Amino acid sequence: MHPRIEDYALIGDLQTAALVGRDGSIDWLCLPRFDSGACFAALLGGKDNGHWGLAPCSPDARAQRSYRGDSLILDTVWETPTGSVRVTDFMPQRDRAPDVVRIVEGLSGSVEMRGVLRLRFDYGRVVPWVRATEGCRVAIAGPDSVWLRTPAESTTYGKDFSTRSDFTVAAGQRTAFVLTWHPSHEPRPIQIEPFTALQDTLDDWHGWSARCRYKGPYREAVMRSLITLKALTYAPTGGIVAAPTTSLPEELGGVRNWDYRYCWLRDASLTLNSLLSAGYLEEAGAWRDWLLRAVAGAPDDLQIMYGLAGERRLPEAELPWLTGYCDSAPVRIGNAAVEQRQLDVYGEVLDSFHIARSAGLPAEQHAWSIQRSLVDYLESTWRDPDEGLWEIRGPRRHFVHSKVMAWVAADRAVRAIEAYPKFGGEVDRWRAMRDEVRREVCERGYDADRGTFTQFYGSRELDAATLLIPRVGFLPGDDPRVLGTIDTVRRELTHDGLVRRYSTEGIAVDGLPGGEGTFLVCSFWLADALQLSGRRAEAQEMFERLLGLRNDVGLLSEEYDPVARRQLGNFPQAFSHIGLVGTAFGLQDGAPAH
Repeated sequence: MHPRIEDYALIGDLQTAALVGRDGSIDWLCLPRFDSGACFAALLGGKDNGHWGLAPCSPDARAQRSYRGDSLILDTVWETPTGSVRVTDFMPQRDRAPDVVRIVEGLSGSVEMRGVLRLRFDYGRVVPWVRATEGCRVAIAGPDSVWLRTPAESTTYGKDFSTRSDFTVAAGQRTAFVLTWHPSHEPRPIQIEPFTALQDTLDDWHGWSARCRYKGPYREAVMRSLITLKALTYAPTGGIVAAPTTSLPEELGGVRNWDYRYCWLRDASLTLNSLLSAGYLEEAGAWRDWLLRAVAGAPDDLQIMYGLAGERRLPEAELPWLTGYCDSAPVRIGNAAVEQRQLDVYGEVLDSFHIARSAGLPAEQHAWSIQRSLVDYLESTWRDPDEGLWEIRGPRRHFVHSKVMAWVAADRAVRAIEAYPKFGGEVDRWRAMRDEVRREVCERGYDADRGTFTQFYGSRELDAATLLIPRVGFLPGDDPRVLGTIDTVRRELTHDGLVRRYSTEGIAVDGLPGGEGTFLVCSFWLADALQLSGRRAEAQEMFERLLGLRNDVGLLSEEYDPVARRQLGNFPQAFSHIGLVGTAFGLQDGAPAH
């Protein structure tokens, strides 16, 4: 049986991340990058596919966990019949090699502990050769090498293709395990001092968190979401991944299992906006530089996603040796959606540049040149159908949200010229495009009989993305068409008050079998729309309910199953935490961060 998705916590070093379960087992870790092969893949298979457990031997042990202040350092306190211990898990921001540090500290009495390390490279498929050397265990297979440094007071031995460490910790004692990855052809990596690394890592996170400008009543939730978004940033390039996992299912036992360890322009743009709203200009500059490198070239070659360094080829494949989380197969790596046409990303990119300039990031001519080419290209293509925001794997359609975001692209381009006339551009044509898009959407994407915007032209289906219409400025929040859309979505597209992306019943527009849970960011969008329409009390009630869906350490996945009352989808999900931050700022300032 797999733990629930919400049973995991996140640690990371701004280049990769690990998931640590309530039971003390690290069940997911890709090294050296977010998108590298996993050396711990128990999350998507079984313990034989790789994990690192560290917990008391007692079957009666009970754990409580929390992050240490505003950091990504995880403390788990275990209470046993003979005493209590604290296990501290973290990944220091690396110099060269990535490290996972696990510190065990006796708090009371005496506790027998056991560590079980099963390294399985290439997503749980390759069993390495392990040998003892100079107080360490080193595991090697092909290009990968992992060194495990164990404390002298532990008894470390091999059993059942795993490395085990047995030891006892008394009150006041402290000991540490350090796992380090490096390329197998290189010399042994430099060892870090774990206790110094702990203090340095805590100082790094507290220094970063102290820059947050949010002072509202939901600071704890906002700060945890911002830390999570920061943790999904690939520091060497500024790229931002949508989630650190692949193939966590949108429906238990279903096939809607996708790899999110890449940089979607949409998700990264919205992450940037959340960080900017909290005052993090440095991240904005790094992301803008990443974006300019990634999208450089012809505007018709713009992709919806890229690799961490801007790689364009992300071929999708299935891993048949992994059974999937709760038997949800297939497990996929790579993402074929990279080939899709999604016109809304042009609007997201132009909007992000607009927000960055408004926040104080210097306006630069070479950055504007790329933006200008994008809006010029969109001027001739916005009338085309696309796969839309939700990456439909069915036929292309004229999705209303895609058209609305084409309006956003034209609007932000016009506003850029109005603010910086020296930039230059076809501002009269862009104004005409903006007017034409609005007119067409209101004519062809609005169902006057039901009083709601629809998913695509000519359909009766609904789409939660239409809740963004007031947030992006397409129509005011008190427009009757917006109010009608809010009420229709609440009536027809919610389950127990939480919002689905769209209907998956009958002939699903996405071309996939099965269903999915409610989509958490869509519920935040509903709260935003309610707030912008003047229904603040309802918005706040919705927001506080969503806060209650976070796990014990403040994390959200992509979706939530209101029947089984559990989280679904890749975890933690940037989109969900973006929604949380935006709604919190909206309730504080009157307009959601976008």
